[in-house]
Amino acid sequence: MAAAEGKTAKSGGGQMTVVRGLDVARYMGRWYEIASFPSFFQPRDGRDTRATYRLLEDGATVHVLNETWSKGKRDYIEGTAYKADPDSDEAKLKVKFYLPPFLPIIPVVGDYWVLYVDDDYQYALVGEPRRKNLWILCRKTSIDEEVYNQLVERAQEEGYDVSKLHTTPQDDPPPESDAAPTDTKGVWWFKSLFGK
Repeated sequence: MAAAEGKTAKSGGGQMTVVRGLDVARYMGRWYEIASFPSFFQPRDGRDTRATYRLLEDGATVHVLNETWSKGKRDYIEGTAYKADPDSDEAKLKVKFYLPPFLPIIPVVGDYWVLYVDDDYQYALVGEPRRKNLWILCRKTSIDEEVYNQLVERAQEEGYDVSKLHTTPQDDPPPESDAAPTDTKGVWWFKSLFGK
C-alpha cells in the first residue's frame, strides 16, 4: 500500500477503513470508472465515464471534471474537492458541484472517501460514509480481473452491497473530449431525475 490504512470495524454500520497519508499530487490526473453504484447524477446509459483531477494553485483545492458519453453526446459536470478536515491525514474529501449544469445555482456537496489505492496509484476504491455510492477507478480503460475481484471483496468487507455494482462500458481508445457534441442544455440531468 502506498498509504497506511487505519484499522476500524468493518460491519455494515461501523467505521470504514480509509487511506491515510494520501499523496494528493500522485492521485491527480485521469481516472476511468470501471464500475460504480448507479447515481442520478449520471445518465443511465452513460459510457466512457471518467474523472480528471487537477490540483489548484492553493495546493489544497482540486478541480474536478466528470465526463460521460450518452447517445453520442458528451455530458460533463465540473466542481471542486477539498479535505473534509485539513488537520486529518485521512483521505476523506468533500466534493462540491452546482446543479443544474446549464444554470449552476444549487450547490450539492458530497463525500469522497478513498478506501484503497495501490502502491503505484493505478487503481482505487472510493466510497462514502452512507455506503450509497461506490466507485472502482483505474488509470486505464480496463482492469485486471483479479485486481477487480480483490477491490470488490474489499468493498464487501467494508459493508457495501456489491450486488449493486454496475460495470461501466469503456471504449479503447477512449473518446476525446472535443470529438463529440456536448449536451449544453442539461437534458441528461432532467432525464436522470426520471430514471431515463
